[in-house]
Amino acid sequence: MRPTRFLAALALTALAATFVGTPSRAAPADESTPIRALLVIGGCCHDYKKQQELLTKGISGRANVQWAIAYDPDTTTKHLNPVYEKEDWAKGFDVVVHDECSSDVKDLKIVERILKPHKAGLPAVILHCGMHSYRTEGYPKATPWFEFTGLASTGHGPQAPIEVRYTDKESLITKGLDGWKTINEELYNNSAGKLLDTAQPLAKGKQTYTPKGGTERTDEAVVVWTNTYNGKTKVFATTLGHNNDTVADARYLDLVARGLLWSVGKLDAAHLKPAAKVMLDSNK
Repeated sequence: MRPTRFLAALALTALAATFVGTPSRAAPADESTPIRALLVIGGCCHDYKKQQELLTKGISGRANVQWAIAYDPDTTTKHLNPVYEKEDWAKGFDVVVHDECSSDVKDLKIVERILKPHKAGLPAVILHCGMHSYRTEGYPKATPWFEFTGLASTGHGPQAPIEVRYTDKESLITKGLDGWKTINEELYNNSAGKLLDTAQPLAKGKQTYTPKGGTERTDEAVVVWTNTYNGKTKVFATTLGHNNDTVADARYLDLVARGLLWSVGKLDAAHLKPAAKVMLDSNK
C-alpha cells in the first residue's frame, strides 16, 4: 500500500473509532425556555378584567412563565368560555390556570372536553371560583370536576379576613413561606369535611365573624392543597382570591407562582426568576 493511501486509511479508521467509541450525548435542556401557560378566566362575581392582569404580570415577575389569556367578559354563571369550543383547546401549553366562575355550565360532554387534556397529563392550577364551577350530575357530593380539583366545595362564608396557616411546611411549594392574614375574603367550605384521598392539604384558613343577629363564630377550612388527578396529573389549588387586593398581594402571588412551577415539575432556581416578557407571541 502506498504511503498516502495508508495514511488516508489510518485517518478514516481513527475517525470511525471516534464516532463509534464516543457515546452520543443529547444537547443540554435550555433552562431559559419559558413555561407556556394558558389562563382561562371570566364569569360571574369577580373583577376578572383586572385580575387577568394582576395574575399574569404578578406570576411572570416571579417565575419564567409566559401567557396566553382566554378572557370571557360574560358575567353570568351559565356562559361557557369560548376557548373550550375547540376540541384541542389546550394544545401547545405546558399548564392551564383555571380561574373561571361557571357553576351552571353543566353539560357533561363539555366538562369532559375540558378535562380531557388534564386526564392525559396536562398540569393545572385552579383558583378560587374555579372550585365552584361545572356542577354536573352528582353535585353536591361527587362530580367529575371535584375529582379534578381534589376537594368538594359548595359554598362560602361572608366577606371577612382569613388567617392563613401553612400546615405542611416541608412541601416544596410552601417551604420558606409565612402565613398571613388576608383582607376581606371568602372562606370556601370543605363540604365533605376532608380532601379526596388523592389530595394533600398545604394550608388552612380560619375566619372569625359575627352573623347578622347572631353571635361570633369561627370557621376553618383547607384553603391550599395539591391533587394527583387520574393517577398522574399534578394539580395545585387554592380557594383564596376573591378580591383584587388579595390577588395583588405579594404573598398570594408567591404562593401561586410556586404552585404553578411545582405542577410542571420546575420549582427550581432556574425557573424562579422573572420572565423576559409576560405574553406569548401567539395568543389563543
